Amino acid sequence: MRRGLHFSCVLLALTPAGLFAQWPAYPTPGVPKTADGKPNLSGPAPRTSDGKPDLSGVWQYTRPPGTPTPANPTPPATSSETDIVPLSVRTSQFWNLGASFKDGLPFQPWAAELHRQRVADNSKDNPDAHCLPLGVMQLHTHGQPRKMIQTPGVIVIIYEANAGLRQIFTDGRPLPLPKDVEPWWFGYSIGKWDGDTLVVESTNFRDLGWLDVEGSPLTDTGKIIERFRRPDYGHLEIEVTIDDPKAYTKPWTVTVHQRIMLDTDLIEFVCQENSKDGPHLVGK
Repeated sequence: MRRGLHFSCVLLALTPAGLFAQWPAYPTPGVPKTADGKPNLSGPAPRTSDGKPDLSGVWQYTRPPGTPTPANPTPPATSSETDIVPLSVRTSQFWNLGASFKDGLPFQPWAAELHRQRVADNSKDNPDAHCLPLGVMQLHTHGQPRKMIQTPGVIVIIYEANAGLRQIFTDGRPLPLPKDVEPWWFGYSIGKWDGDTLVVESTNFRDLGWLDVEGSPLTDTGKIIERFRRPDYGHLEIEVTIDDPKAYTKPWTVTVHQRIMLDTDLIEFVCQENSKDGPHLVGK
């Protein structure tokens, strides 16, 4: 079974029947409109009381122009930006990071072998297939949406996928030293503003995490630097740099694009409920 189809089937199988219902219709407030009354996603980004771009909203990953088509492609967006995205679209995410680079990722030899083994094993040990927290890059590119809530001291990101929760502290605190904390699936994140760009540094990850659906690894000494920009009302750009000399010969950067979702919200996603997929995962 192809990896994309494999994960789509797993996610759909784990989804309770009730989740196919749509979120109750409630219009998103404050949406800029065109002259004919339609949402103007190119309108100005909202700002907080201190003048910074407000990243709050429900966001969905979208493929930028030129990105290789996945094995199980996401259906095209509907003509109305306010349409509620069906579950079949929310669960489609099969972007492997190596496809973004002509010569693949700059793996250290051991990391290249680990990646090869994970691919050969049909990605059966991907945390997403076992209702465990996703890697940061999978969180950015997962077909299920994420909700960002921006406050003066912390930005919270709630991921519909596996009910993930991430905190980015913007209150001036430093990153913790490894001796002072336990490693986390999402790491520890602090953010500061550079003009209209939110720069986030994250460290103290669990060892040998999965960055993408094919298992590109991240070690416990790795650092992830994210640069969030909201150039207009409807779009979010996230430039992500992976700096992990244990796993890669040099730092590398990718850019992720997301689009606002209007008149909707996250739905409850309980991955482990009635799960029977484990014995059927295909691999060595």
